[in-house]
Amino acid sequence: MSIQAYQNAAKKTEGPRQTEYRAFAMATRSLIDAASLPSNEVGRRAEALAVNRRLWSLLAADCAAEGNQLSQPLRAQIISLSLFVDRHSSQVMRNGASFEVLIEINRTIMQGLSPAAAPVPA
Repeated sequence: MSIQAYQNAAKKTEGPRQTEYRAFAMATRSLIDAASLPSNEVGRRAEALAVNRRLWSLLAADCAAEGNQLSQPLRAQIISLSLFVDRHSSQVMRNGASFEVLIEINRTIMQGLSPAAAPVPA
């Protein structure tokens, strides 16, 4: 079985939590790789930040949408984090700020999405 076929099968069988976890894992891996690059690797560093920004923008848009099932305070926190991620990503590119804050935020979200953190059905 090819890798592409395996990935397609996995996407069809995973739930929303697993999809979100996978998206964060991919974005976080990209940030970790970019953080290890020299500062003159602007294009590759910027692409990793763009991937992460798109992920957070998507989450913020979903939280702002009518009908979102998350609590209002949680939705507000996610939107706030999205705004922070956007601002800090700019600081990384413009001022050489660390990728580490973005990586840690993503890792924290991944911990919350991990199967061990999922609520147990009654």
